[in-house]
Amino acid sequence: MHAPDFWDDQSRAQELSTRYSRFRSRLEAYGELASQFDDLTALLEIADEESEDEMIPEELGEEAERLAAEFGAAIERLEEESLFTGEFDAGDAIVSIHPGAGGTESQDWAEMLLRMYLRWAQRRGFTVEMNEATEGEEAGIKSVTFTVHGPNAYGLLSTERGVHRLVRISPFDAASRRHTSFASVDVTPLIADDVQVDIDEKDLRIETYRSSGAGGQHVNKTDSAVRITHLPTKTVVQCQNERSQIQNRETAMRMLRSKLLLLEHEKRQQELAREKGEQKEIAWGNQIRSYVLAPYTLVKDHRTNLEKGNVEAVLDGAIDDFIREYVWQRSTGRLGRRTG
Repeated sequence: MHAPDFWDDQSRAQELSTRYSRFRSRLEAYGELASQFDDLTALLEIADEESEDEMIPEELGEEAERLAAEFGAAIERLEEESLFTGEFDAGDAIVSIHPGAGGTESQDWAEMLLRMYLRWAQRRGFTVEMNEATEGEEAGIKSVTFTVHGPNAYGLLSTERGVHRLVRISPFDAASRRHTSFASVDVTPLIADDVQVDIDEKDLRIETYRSSGAGGQHVNKTDSAVRITHLPTKTVVQCQNERSQIQNRETAMRMLRSKLLLLEHEKRQQELAREKGEQKEIAWGNQIRSYVLAPYTLVKDHRTNLEKGNVEAVLDGAIDDFIREYVWQRSTGRLGRRTG
């Protein structure tokens, strides 16, 4: 990177700079972990010496517990890092949520999922950019797309791709009956601007429409929102977060390139799997997780069989355990072996 001609090739220089930043971040994390380990070891040695005289101060024990908890959390993050080896895992992610059949019930469930992922991203220190959101007539959302920026955002969120099921006493049912709602989550890697994806303009249907979400008077009074359909694959993307129709089109085209690149990548993976005689899980379209609020409370991941009883905490963004368990089982070949 210190070579005089380093920036002559902008594309290669940017790629190396990104790799450098990623590796530096990992080395810094390892350095912090080593320091925490030294501090914890020293504290435990002091506690061991004090225990001989049976005079361990209360604050010493509390400090040891705090350091042990921080060290354990850091170890989990480091283990998590090592599991993301996919081509797009380290990058940002585009997330889309669509309610299933059921009108207001499913639209409200889609909005609950949106809140869950926004709270999760906030806990992680990630930044979120809203691309489009279409509100339901009575409540909830008809669709939403947002981009998550942060380390391993795609690797983490790609584990959430699939159908999510909610069982609850409906707040919209005067008879207070139990309802089941579904919503689908799609996750696409956000590719760099310099990544080339061949798209024939003849294969595109480009529509403009008036934004239906929040965005100020200008957005609501002009047809600035853009929807693009790639006819051969029936892939649809839309953007309405910018005031300018040109900016919305550029963002939508980047989203489309990302989706088409992922489709091509998954096609190659399936072809390789067939050549090797492997059976690959097709996550999209599967019911991956159930959230039950009545008659009991339980969240169950149907791929890993991991269960959590505190549904409110999960819906408030505490989904890391589900993500880690899925990634761990997938990386160790255990995914799909369990029954139940």
